[in-house]
Amino acid sequence: MNKIELLAPAGTMEKMKMALLYGADAVYLAGKVFGLRAYGGNFTKEEMKEAVRYAHGMGKKVYVTVNIIPRNEDLEGLDDYLRYLEEIHVDAALISDLGVFSLAREVAPTLPIHVSTQASAANWRTVKVWKEMGAERVVLAREVSVKEMADIRKKVDIELEVFGHGAMCISWSGRCLLSNFFTHGKRQSNRGECIQACRFKYSVMEESRPGQYWPIEEDDHGTYIFNSKDLCMIDHIPELIEGGASSLKIEGRMKSVYYVAAVVAAYRKAIDTYYAERGAYRVREEWREELEKVSHRPYTTAFAFQEADHTAQEYVKSQPEQPYDFVGLILPSEEGTTRVQQRNHFKVGETLEYLTPKGDVGLFTVGPLTNGEGEAVDRAPHPLEVLTMQTEMELPAYTILRRRAKHG
Repeated sequence: MNKIELLAPAGTMEKMKMALLYGADAVYLAGKVFGLRAYGGNFTKEEMKEAVRYAHGMGKKVYVTVNIIPRNEDLEGLDDYLRYLEEIHVDAALISDLGVFSLAREVAPTLPIHVSTQASAANWRTVKVWKEMGAERVVLAREVSVKEMADIRKKVDIELEVFGHGAMCISWSGRCLLSNFFTHGKRQSNRGECIQACRFKYSVMEESRPGQYWPIEEDDHGTYIFNSKDLCMIDHIPELIEGGASSLKIEGRMKSVYYVAAVVAAYRKAIDTYYAERGAYRVREEWREELEKVSHRPYTTAFAFQEADHTAQEYVKSQPEQPYDFVGLILPSEEGTTRVQQRNHFKVGETLEYLTPKGDVGLFTVGPLTNGEGEAVDRAPHPLEVLTMQTEMELPAYTILRRRAKHG
């Protein structure tokens, strides 16, 4: 049995590197065009080339999304773009559109293709056709249950990728038009410009009472009728692996560096523990606790074990909980020194929590600080300032420093 791949989002170069350092086997990212996250940072051509070089140097993979649902004008320049992805040895392009798939096979014949979840593959015959056309992997529709996935796997010998964690759309596999309607076509969700209208607060109006708006109330806050909870499958790693998943995908190219690192670290430990313990496998409470420390909405398993019902929707508020603040990042340092890059204010004597790239968690006290001019300071208030910090313990490079948020 091949070990399941842990696949992480990479909206920027920093997020990509942190995802890989914290244990991802592969990352998925987008260029400046042809992807579905127009506001996620994304990569220039040179940055994509550097990302591939960096990942391959670690023995890991890079997948690039080319998964818009294109109009005629979107096809201009696509052939050269696909050739470039083949040239820099991207490990796969994620494609949802049949025409784009055909073009990729024509102009970049050695470029591996993964079929995006936007293609809404939900049955074995569809998956079989994609394989016959040359796809190496199919990302199943998010609405597919674990049992359905297992049935597909028995009938078609192809890699299957499933979402295991992160935000969900209320529409079928992300095929939504709310953004189009709310912006009169200026922000189109299927072309990378979603405004997340599903998170807005709504009221209803009865047609014979124009101008009278009634809240749909669950409590004093009202409700958000399209607002999905976040997917979390940390308790069900065995079911995913034994059901035939080749890759477990974390959603979140627009999430923070801290989010990507912490979620990857939790799932890395869970997956490795499954393979180490097999029949004796059990879920550790600290994995769940780690996922509670990142920005998130209430968790659900959504469609994994049944057709999702009202329990997969969040009826109280649309904004996620943000229990912890990311305050600093340990940088590579010379022996005997600790360099830290400020990400939020902190001060000498403060107790912070650390999360290392190996997923180790603990507390430490901030020791004396020295700024870039060699001056002793008692706090770090300046964004991205690099300081030297004395600590009672050695913190490895790329360790995240955090503290419980006052509002969390």
